[in-house]
Amino acid sequence: MCGICGVFGQGDLNHQQDNIKIMAEKLQHRGPDSTGYHIQNSVCLGFQRLAIIDLDGGNQPMHSVDGRYSMIFNGEIYNYLELRQSLIRKGIEFHTFSDSEVLLQMLIHHGADALNQLNGMFAFAFFDHHTEEWLLARDQVGIKPLYYAQVDDTVLFASEIKAILAHPSIKTQVNNFALSEYLTFQFCLGDHTLFAGVKKLEPAHYIRGRQNEILEITEYFSISYEVDDYHTEDYFIDRLRYLIEDSVRLQTRSDVPIGAYLSGGIDSSYVTSIATDILNGLQAFHGRFEESSHYDESPYAQDVAANAGANLRMMTPTAQQFADLMPHIIYMMDEPVAGPGVFPQYCVSRFARNDVTVVLGGQGGDEIFGGYARYLVAYLEQALKGAIYQTQEEGKYIVTLESIVPNLALLQKYQPLLQHFWGRGLFEPMDSRYFHLIDRSPDINSLLTNDAQGLINREATFAAFQSIFNRPDTQSYINKMTNFDMKTLLPALLHVEDRVSMAVSLESRVPLLDTRIIELVAKMPPSLKFSAGRSKYILKQVARTRLPDSVMNRQDKMGFPVPLKEWIGREPVRGFIHETLLGKSSRERGLFEPKALEKLIATEGRFGRQLWGALCLELWHQQFIDSA
Repeated sequence: MCGICGVFGQGDLNHQQDNIKIMAEKLQHRGPDSTGYHIQNSVCLGFQRLAIIDLDGGNQPMHSVDGRYSMIFNGEIYNYLELRQSLIRKGIEFHTFSDSEVLLQMLIHHGADALNQLNGMFAFAFFDHHTEEWLLARDQVGIKPLYYAQVDDTVLFASEIKAILAHPSIKTQVNNFALSEYLTFQFCLGDHTLFAGVKKLEPAHYIRGRQNEILEITEYFSISYEVDDYHTEDYFIDRLRYLIEDSVRLQTRSDVPIGAYLSGGIDSSYVTSIATDILNGLQAFHGRFEESSHYDESPYAQDVAANAGANLRMMTPTAQQFADLMPHIIYMMDEPVAGPGVFPQYCVSRFARNDVTVVLGGQGGDEIFGGYARYLVAYLEQALKGAIYQTQEEGKYIVTLESIVPNLALLQKYQPLLQHFWGRGLFEPMDSRYFHLIDRSPDINSLLTNDAQGLINREATFAAFQSIFNRPDTQSYINKMTNFDMKTLLPALLHVEDRVSMAVSLESRVPLLDTRIIELVAKMPPSLKFSAGRSKYILKQVARTRLPDSVMNRQDKMGFPVPLKEWIGREPVRGFIHETLLGKSSRERGLFEPKALEKLIATEGRFGRQLWGALCLELWHQQFIDSA
């Protein structure tokens, strides 16, 4: 796991030597073990290494024996041993035991066609010194980040935006169109970032260029939702169980200690349970809050650890840490993030780094298997619609009203969501209804000044949403919803996963996001994914044999909530929030109405996201825009 950065241009780029070093220094937290540079004609490459595989032989930039090709790479290729053997059979010689050299040889011999042969998480730059052509690529799901910008006859790229901003050619300015998307979803769509002129390379895409010119941007992998009606439920259960176990097996390949995140939810619990079969004495890491049981999942984590034989390590993030760490965390994020869970995630990552260098997690389970409460809300409306209009017999709805009603107890904690959703009117088209479910702009709108409200371009944002949601081969509601979340929300959550771990030089791996698993679930009949109105039905059938009943039957899914409501009324959080949101810089910025903020601070409810959204956005402005 590493940090990469570089500059592509025309002619001799030796004058960029100081700039590439400054860019790499901004990424040192991603790779404190070693630093490497390569400057030759029209390319400058910078590299920071966190050594995971082949500790002595995997240093970068890595070059071919004849000097024609150079590469820098962030991530892990989990099937590198299998690919290495196939290359050896073709007569290719290796000089290290690293996955980096395997990737280099795959690119030399297969070019961009190598990408779909890779099982892993990756972002890399590959350069041909003879043709001066280059390739930037990012993994199929977007686990590892990559950003780029075109400026002053150069193309800049880096693992984190802050490294690009460190280049003297870049001016740090807000991208107002992306800000509109953030105010709507609390993440940006497509290749947008909140920084003008800086783009993110989207998951499953590569850029091919020559010198300072971008020749093409190509999507090399796309999930197929063509339904497999041939196989039975038992087949899908057996196949899914095998693929998850095989993914965990591949992702425990490491030359440094490995642990696991264990929240007590099904996803991380199942991954941890499998990992204990492979790694003796596995250490599992858990964060909890002591304010009330509403913020404490530790009993479930303890049950899983005892059942699986893992060594559970628990820590408690504090209010003082929140006040002290949040500015630093937002700086590490580069952009405002989707939810307050970033704070405890960072704390648990920092805690785990004391004992391990690699950690396994359950990220992606909700997006792949349909685990969000809003899916249940959406299908409840569809079931009502089918019952009222008597269209259920047409097979348009994958659940009936009778089957979904017994599961509604899960929505007891989501009354504001229900009121907001149904307050807009029932039975509109699927895209409008789901947009209303995920639209956060009404909440944040009440805090904005009139000028700031003008930044929200609702029509353009909805059109961008529709272009993703209304994918032609996603006929069922569950496929439309999960596809949109896989394309948008999941990369935003993986952004957090990457930053909180790499901020403390910890590699985070996500076995559930193996592309073989994603492709299998995408092709399952929708009625199987959401059988009888039960979310994550197929994963629960697979995990049932390994996990304790307390976890399988729990009705209080939390998602790492932070007790902001309890902390706001006392120091140091009270002073920190007042200083941040009601201080001079915030008032002069003119983004939020001070009176609306004062009222919100006094009345914010449990798990409320309005305060978080405002706090995160203001801290981001202070860390990046004001400091620039």
